[in-house]
Amino acid sequence: MAQAKTRKAPKVAIKKACGLCGKSGRLYRTACCGNWICDDHQKYQLFSYARNSCARNHDRYTICGVHHAEDHEHPDWKTCPECREHYDKLEMFVWAATNDYNFTKLENPPAFEPTLCKKCKRVIRLGEDGYSIKGRDYFCEGCGSLPRLG
Repeated sequence: MAQAKTRKAPKVAIKKACGLCGKSGRLYRTACCGNWICDDHQKYQLFSYARNSCARNHDRYTICGVHHAEDHEHPDWKTCPECREHYDKLEMFVWAATNDYNFTKLENPPAFEPTLCKKCKRVIRLGEDGYSIKGRDYFCEGCGSLPRLG
């Protein structure tokens, strides 16, 4: 009696893509978390503060990137005590742990008091908005650009 031949499943090519933007051009694996990301550091223009580079954004604006760059000994940035102390304000820790430059975000981030402009009392989103600091006081972009701060 002849045995039935078993068919092998066809190999499906898995197309690598950036875990942040989905593009599949030049990619590399991040040193911090091993995820695929655009190899686009060269897109950033020095001192422009542009956020047009997936790689730079992940390296500089996430706790995952900072945890790796600072060489913290704790195995996981999400529970690393050094990572929490790295940021002067809890608001910045929460932003860096939950922004869209992360592959995984901190679940249940701690609550924080919003930062208010010393002059006009408008909420300043420290991770997104422009602002100035004088001593311990924060000024929104509008009030901070005035000739005299208070």
